[in-house]
Amino acid sequence: MLIIALCAASACTGPSPDALTGLGIARGGGSIASGRLAFLVQPSNVATGSPISPEVKVEAVDTLGNVLSRFAGTVRVALASNPSGGSLRGTTSAAAASGLAIFDTLVINQAGHGYMLVASAAGLASVTSAPFAVFGATGSAARAP
Repeated sequence: MLIIALCAASACTGPSPDALTGLGIARGGGSIASGRLAFLVQPSNVATGSPISPEVKVEAVDTLGNVLSRFAGTVRVALASNPSGGSLRGTTSAAAASGLAIFDTLVINQAGHGYMLVASAAGLASVTSAPFAVFGATGSAARAP
């Protein structure tokens, strides 16, 4: 399969992102006006009250999936789907560095299946994560004296 993309200093044209495999770095930084967010590392199943691990990573990308390396704006995450009434705690906004924002302290306090995060940033299309589960605490319940 041959994929051709034409790139200038601030924008690229070519096939849809679905035709590409992987993400590249846009040499000119890309055009933020046509950008969107993408989860580089999706949230994974986690125990109630534990930080999501591995850490959630969100990238600013252009329409071809190339990283917008000049993007340094603030990225925010929130619960998009909240099946059990949990709350998202930890650092929910992060400044992107070279188009990448990292969230390493996200915690949900209520067990449930089907949680999803939404990432947003000014000037970029938001993105919703894949669903994940938050499991109840492990171990036995405390005994009354």
